[in-house]
This record gives sequence, C-alpha cells and structure tokens, in this order.
Amino acid sequence: MRMPGFILNPIKTLWYLLLIVLAVGLAGAGWMAYDHFSSGFSAKGQPSAIEIWAARTARYWAIPKEWREAQNPVPLSPVALGEGRAHFADHCASCHANDGSGQTKIGKNVYPPTPDLRLPDTQDLPDGVLFYTIHYGVRFTAMPGWGEGDPRNDLDSWKLVHFIRHLPQITPEELDEMKQLNPKGKHQIEEEAGTQQQEGDEQQRDRFPDAVARHEEALRRGGEDKHGYRRLHEYPDSAGPADPDPDGRLEHDGH
Repeated sequence: MRMPGFILNPIKTLWYLLLIVLAVGLAGAGWMAYDHFSSGFSAKGQPSAIEIWAARTARYWAIPKEWREAQNPVPLSPVALGEGRAHFADHCASCHANDGSGQTKIGKNVYPPTPDLRLPDTQDLPDGVLFYTIHYGVRFTAMPGWGEGDPRNDLDSWKLVHFIRHLPQITPEELDEMKQLNPKGKHQIEEEAGTQQQEGDEQQRDRFPDAVARHEEALRRGGEDKHGYRRLHEYPDSAGPADPDPDGRLEHDGH
C-alpha cells in the first residue's frame, strides 16, 4: 500500500528533528556568546533565565549519582546546628550574608550573583547536592571548594547543610550571635578599638571626675604629655608622672 506523499520517512524525520535541535542549540550558544562578549565579561550583568537553567541543570547532572542521593550522616541536633551556624558565620557570610540572602558587597558583585539560599531554588536541592557543592565548589563562579581530603570524612560540610536548611527560620538572636563570629577587617577592628577606648574614657570620667578634670586641665596648659608625664623644662623639680589623684581616690578604689 502506497503511503501519502506528505508522510516523511522515519529516518528522515529523525534527521530533521536532530537538525532542529542542533540549530536551536547553536542559536542559543551564539546568543549567550554575544551577550558575554558584548559586555566585556563584566561581572555586573545578570544571567538570563536560559543561562541560569542551563548552568543549574549542568551542575546537577555533573554531580555523581551516589552524591546526589546521599543522605546527611550527621544527626540534626542543637549542637550540630550551632557548629554549622558558627562555621557559616566565619567562612560563608562574607558572600552569602548571615541570613543567607546573598545581600553583601561581595555577593552582589560576583557573576553569577550569590543566590538567596532561603529560596526554593536552593532549599529544594537534595542534601547530597548541597554537600557536594560545598565540598568541591563550582567552576566559573565565586563558590570555592571548602572541603579537604576524603569527602566521606567531611562532617563540617554536612553540618553546614543542616544550617542551610534552617536559614528560612533563622531568628534575630541567632543573627546577633553570628555578627560576633564574622571576620573583621582592619578598619572595623580599629573602629571597635576606638569605641572601646572612648567608652573606657567615659567610665573614668564618671568614676573620677575631679582627677580626670585636673589631668585634662594640665594637658591644656601643656604641663603634661598624653601619658601623664610633666615636661622637664616647665617642671624641673619633677621628672616622674604627674599625680592625677593627689587625694588617693584611685589607690583607695583598688586601681
């Protein structure tokens, strides 16, 4: 029986479909290449929906099946969650922020931008995928591989998985605790030291107002340097520290 002319040969149909898929793939690759080259490989741009989907899909299937299906070997407990929280504050928050939002100076200015770990795009991933991403990192992104040695012994990364699961329910008290564990830069350390010095000076003024007032008056007259030593050319009879507390109040107070 003769088939109608408009019905294609199955082999030819398969070839046509392959050509269509290839053409679509080449067109997509060409558009992505144009988008990247036209921006000069700037990290300021935002990845397109196609690029995000392609990157996430490739990452998922590049992870070995045994790790995609791996279950967290660390039992969930307050101790494990606390250790994961401390680890996250010290290692991850610079990019991801303490609350996992990614809204940090670094996180917003890398390509692709740091994801919001609280959203379903991350929360719906299997535990094993999260672990593998933490341990090995992701190429061509800002995500480093934090794991060392045999991944089967990397319990710290599994504790981080627990904490990532907890991020949508994180409390203000936990965030305050994490602020104390965040790495500090030189400027912040100096700023905190200056604040502590200022608070110490204010406490001294409150406790010994008369002695501090005499000391500050001597400084204004130029009779003492900042360490409390009298200048010899003005006070030749005394080369030692000026006594800011002639009444003995400091000694009586135990200082």
